[in-house]
Amino acid sequence: MDKKKVTVPLVCHGHSRPVVDLFYSPVTPDGYFLISASKDSNPMLRNGETGDWIGTFQGHKGAVWSACLDTNALRAASGSADFSAKIWDALTGDVLHSFEHKHIVRACAFSEDTHMLLTGGFEKILRIYDLNRPDAAPREIEKSPGSVRTVTWLHSDQTILSSCTDMGGVRLWDVRSGKIVQTLETKSPVTSAEVSQDGRFVTTTDGSSVKFWDANHYGLVKSYNMPCAVESASLEPKYGNKFVTGGEDMWVHVFDFFTGEELACNKGHHGPVHCVRFSPVGESYASGSEDGTIRIWQLGPANSEEQEAANPNGKMKVGANDVARKIEGFNIPKDGQAEGS
Repeated sequence: MDKKKVTVPLVCHGHSRPVVDLFYSPVTPDGYFLISASKDSNPMLRNGETGDWIGTFQGHKGAVWSACLDTNALRAASGSADFSAKIWDALTGDVLHSFEHKHIVRACAFSEDTHMLLTGGFEKILRIYDLNRPDAAPREIEKSPGSVRTVTWLHSDQTILSSCTDMGGVRLWDVRSGKIVQTLETKSPVTSAEVSQDGRFVTTTDGSSVKFWDANHYGLVKSYNMPCAVESASLEPKYGNKFVTGGEDMWVHVFDFFTGEELACNKGHHGPVHCVRFSPVGESYASGSEDGTIRIWQLGPANSEEQEAANPNGKMKVGANDVARKIEGFNIPKDGQAEGS
């Protein structure tokens, strides 16, 4: 415990206000990507491996609380305090569609098949938009018991998972019937809910607790109490043997999934950590903070077997220049700076 290695992160500047949400795309033929949501109203897209800035999505007029990418990282979505959710072309940065709401949109998520967008927020209504018919009225799921904080899809888009800002528990909705079929009980409001890459676990944070639930039978698998309030947690996607947390103490902690032992404590942020997420290959994880920065931390040197496992399709890793060429013509921020120095 005393001789933990100090990890030096990649520090990603650019946001002028707190970073409140992070989302990694799956691995695509062009690598993987990281999108960030910030109270500065401008979601940003980055190369997920290097942290290099690719582009900024400009168009929201209020804080952006949630941002995500579709399975192929060709489209982005964002939910904002300007009472709208927007779909963006992730190659050009153009707005493809804006879905108006009657209150703040706190959460959004693409379905796995990329044809639907799920939104939730202060209206206490879960809405499903058909992206093949964006002008059609959305389907509204039975009223949520409270203001929606998080949303995600489960079971190949057959189940919706949501949590509320003002009450504990995670609710699971059957998409077909639109009814709540199960509630995962927690004492405090759930601030983060992540479905593991293999679909086996749901990782949640509430108060100072990190919980892991069986995503198919809904039983509680593990529960660990943290020394301070945690806002976000993420499970390592390849082996499922580690998880990271971020919260009020400004540090990013790495724990052993099976024992709960702390393996590393990464210091560097100058404000509470609002979100942490593992990259899809598990070699690194990102944290977003009140201090306006994103930090990308390496998990540690992978041995050759782990590296082979991390690239099962034999895909080559792409460099930042390849990504830049792919996305040539993407919007540059008005001040012309790619990265805040």
